[in-house]
Amino acid sequence: MKWIERLNEAINYIEENITEKIDYEQLAKIACCSSYHFQRMFAYIADVPLSEYIRRRRMSLAVTDLQKGEKIIDIAVKYGYDSPTAFNRAFQNIHGISPSLAKQDGIILKTYPLINFKMNIKGSEEIKFRLEKKDAFRIVGIIKKLDKDFEENGKIVPGMWKEAKENGTIKKLTGLMEGSSEGIFGISASKDLKEWQYYIAVATTKKIDKTLVEFTVPSLTWAVFCGGGHLTETMHELEKRIITEWFPTFGYEYNNGPNIAIEWYPKTNYDNLNLTPSQQIPEFEIWIPVNKTK
Repeated sequence: MKWIERLNEAINYIEENITEKIDYEQLAKIACCSSYHFQRMFAYIADVPLSEYIRRRRMSLAVTDLQKGEKIIDIAVKYGYDSPTAFNRAFQNIHGISPSLAKQDGIILKTYPLINFKMNIKGSEEIKFRLEKKDAFRIVGIIKKLDKDFEENGKIVPGMWKEAKENGTIKKLTGLMEGSSEGIFGISASKDLKEWQYYIAVATTKKIDKTLVEFTVPSLTWAVFCGGGHLTETMHELEKRIITEWFPTFGYEYNNGPNIAIEWYPKTNYDNLNLTPSQQIPEFEIWIPVNKTK
């Protein structure tokens, strides 16, 4: 239950500071995870990106301000917009009409209520997982810096996989595979919580040339979840269930120490691997570092 309570505390922080610039690092601190993971988990649970949720809440509250008779320019400044034009654009994107029309009687408007997370115990569908303690291991591959805005990474990561397939990098990496983890990893990692990188890599002890980088995955206890099917839908649903069903009930919490999350695609899939959101993946795994709840 602590995880759900932390999420709701983070939502309360947003609401209390809705007229200020929302500090994503502070949100992550409240939720006891990194900013990257908070944005990722929020999007999966709420079915809307964090930045969009904040935008919707501001535009919902702006309706009340308009109907109280406040000036548009004052409301724009209140919610952090540099000009009435920028505010007008944001308002129309949410409500479909201009702020000036919202003041009139009989106009249909939208409101997006405050989110409240609750534990969801269904019990009707199984979640396949295993707990596994792994020693540190070396991965080698290619790397790209991730954006601080999680939404942007929905473009960066698929593009990176597509390029790696087309330029021969995937084929090159599969030739380096060895050991018990034969497959391709997609790894999000950060050393300082501020800057995140994404690796497409394989586990190996072989020598590499200068076109590749290496990274040591630390020794950790992993909760490993198994999935397969339409990549976007299946992975989205699995991560949502991990956060809302598995974590609150199984007695483990996210180990935020190493700041890492792993996707693993077995060797049997690599010939056709090109991770666009629409791709069908027969099998994949999500690895999350965990600690036993105290």
